[in-house]
Amino acid sequence: MSATHLLILSDREALRWVVTEQRMAFPAGRSKPVSEGDEIFLYTTRGCFRNPTRDRGRLMGRATVSSPVGIMSKPLSIGERTFSEGCDLRIPALAGWREGLVLSDFVPRLEVFPDPVTWSVRMRRAVLSLPDRDANLLRAAVTPLLRAYDDVVEQYRQD
Repeated sequence: MSATHLLILSDREALRWVVTEQRMAFPAGRSKPVSEGDEIFLYTTRGCFRNPTRDRGRLMGRATVSSPVGIMSKPLSIGERTFSEGCDLRIPALAGWREGLVLSDFVPRLEVFPDPVTWSVRMRRAVLSLPDRDANLLRAAVTPLLRAYDDVVEQYRQD
């Protein structure tokens, strides 16, 4: 049975790579909850675009894990971080660059955040698994904001 997760992206170069390559990369040992067939919500943190006072944490797209997670033949380096595990994604739909669903608006209704006051503490990881109820709520809320991948991907290649 497949699961649903938030892929937490805190750097715009990482976001750009994930979207344009349609791949996910993880630091060693951080990919454990993700399996082929799982649903992924792409989530960008407030600091992803380097202006946390202006930007909000947003769900930017939906994807499906389309290959097993494995060791990458050549580790990926973005900034000061190295990613040695990865998998393929199929991203059918995205929000525009710096657009999407503001997650904090939904925090009080999400089971994954039992204490809405300290919810951001749970976001300090690469992947956060979601209960089915939360996944259904977020899927329904984000879907109207998404457009076809091919219509939006160029925004992610530029900046």
